[in-house]
Amino acid sequence: MALPPQLKAIQHHLRTAQEHEKREPVVAYYCRLYAMQTGMKLDSKTPECRKFLVKLMDQLEMMKKELSDNESITQEIVGNAHIENYALKMFLYADNEDRSGRFHKNMIKSFYTSSLLYDVLSVFGELSDENVQHRKYAKWKAAYIHNCLKNGETPQPGPIGMEGEAYDDEFGAEGGGPSQEPYNPPQSQPSFHGHPSNQPPASNFSNIQIPPGSHAPANTPAEIPHPEAQPVKPMPVPRTMPVVDPSLLNNTQEGDVRLTPEDFTRAQKFCKYAGSALQYEDVGTAIQNLQKALKLLTTGKE
Repeated sequence: MALPPQLKAIQHHLRTAQEHEKREPVVAYYCRLYAMQTGMKLDSKTPECRKFLVKLMDQLEMMKKELSDNESITQEIVGNAHIENYALKMFLYADNEDRSGRFHKNMIKSFYTSSLLYDVLSVFGELSDENVQHRKYAKWKAAYIHNCLKNGETPQPGPIGMEGEAYDDEFGAEGGGPSQEPYNPPQSQPSFHGHPSNQPPASNFSNIQIPPGSHAPANTPAEIPHPEAQPVKPMPVPRTMPVVDPSLLNNTQEGDVRLTPEDFTRAQKFCKYAGSALQYEDVGTAIQNLQKALKLLTTGKE
């Protein structure tokens, strides 16, 4: 069924779902869920849009039954961690290629797809500042590199403070890709998983420091396989290990700490994030999240 023009804004998310149907059904499910929720806000009244959205709802119901034994579908916290880690993996692959000066269609698509998956994260609630920054940077990078290559120019590797470009998506979209608003660089540096966020404020993205290869090995493919289905043998890369706080190692819960149900939920979330990070051998992020969970359970504070 053709996408009604009123719902054009969700076409890329739906195509991302289609591309991940076989190898990452969880990603496909949440892309469609985001598309349905967004589509309802765009236009749920005209007959063609209503018909399209009802069909999309039926498809989601069918997927939910098929994936009923998958924790990423049955537990929101696990689903959130799954999508966030997948988006970050794609982002870091593209960022690593970019900083190494390897500009190609696959890395552009990885940047752009990661930005779409950061959109999808909004089905779980408001995006963190960090995810907002990742999304903005990935969309801008995809547009900038795409237009440079299209015009026969050599892109400048790494973060640079430039205005956003219109991104004509050449990956099979009908009617081209979305047009971007002018990009306004943030006033402070975004914090990235596994790296210090207490560096001096930056007026644009030129000061972002992500050591190349610190998360994603150089041979990480843009089409990321499921870790269980098709394990990737990463190249050895130096890891910056976060320092474990000694006070947390021997901590027992303080006598006057009263944990609320929300505290337990947050602690569980940190543990799920750590588990997801370990699936991708991201030791730094795993340790950070486990430290947060331990601190919350022992002190009642994050």
